[in-house]
Amino acid sequence: MLTTQTIFDRYEEVRVRFPKVDAQKVTVDIQSLLDITDEIDAFVFDAFGVLNVGETLIPGADRRLDQLCERGCAIRILTNAASYDRHGAIDKFKRLGLQVADDEIITSREAALLHLSSGHWGVIAADADPLQDLPDTVTRLGDDPADYETVDQFLFLATANWSRERQSLLMAAMQRRPRKLLIANADLAAPRDHGFSIEPGHFGHQVADLFPEYVRFFGKPFSEVYEMIEASLPNVPPNRIAMCGDTLHTDILGAAARGWRTVLVTQDGLFTGYDTQSFSAQSGLFADWRLARI
Repeated sequence: MLTTQTIFDRYEEVRVRFPKVDAQKVTVDIQSLLDITDEIDAFVFDAFGVLNVGETLIPGADRRLDQLCERGCAIRILTNAASYDRHGAIDKFKRLGLQVADDEIITSREAALLHLSSGHWGVIAADADPLQDLPDTVTRLGDDPADYETVDQFLFLATANWSRERQSLLMAAMQRRPRKLLIANADLAAPRDHGFSIEPGHFGHQVADLFPEYVRFFGKPFSEVYEMIEASLPNVPPNRIAMCGDTLHTDILGAAARGWRTVLVTQDGLFTGYDTQSFSAQSGLFADWRLARI
């Protein structure tokens, strides 16, 4: 069973794979992102736990983004969700009622797809994913062990149809013939309406524990997605960008490693119901600012 503590503990166990960072040592509590607009030119938002929980918009999130835009701040959404292609991700945020432009949304799936090499890919994806943004030489992995043997490398997009049995097939295939494995969502878990979902990073780190040189992760806290954000904000210095997220080891660590400012959002995400200061003390990861909701 996933809990805040078990998720946090696993992030600490695998932290050796994350970017190195000298994080803040003190977090300042604020009431609203409007309190810091004189220090920040661009706000970057994690999705789950910050803007939405599952398919539900967090109350007031849409209005706050509008207010930040009215003050002249740039807005970006940076999500580790890789279950949808780009069009699906854009449609999701529009269904939530967020007034963001298409080019203001960046996903870890996009970052992973930029690093696909030639060859036959075994893809772990939701059944509803048409895989139209992938090359033609792909096989959707399921329950047939032969499929795991024939592909040249693996791409992990989503856990919707994944199981322990299928994970065992992947591990066995790696043991027989280690191959490249790209994890398009580095998260271990994500907050849902009733607890946490297991995300691709959870399974990816199981493989990386045995075959670290073959596994590559995309999404927060890894650098590629932050580079994509920075490329979209060429005139904004890193210290004028603020990452707003609910997770210390992904949102806060990754952004701090880039020299960004950081905002930990506490009410609806990983640390719901907990005092985040104890987790910051354990990990040495302190955001610049902290608030309940944006």
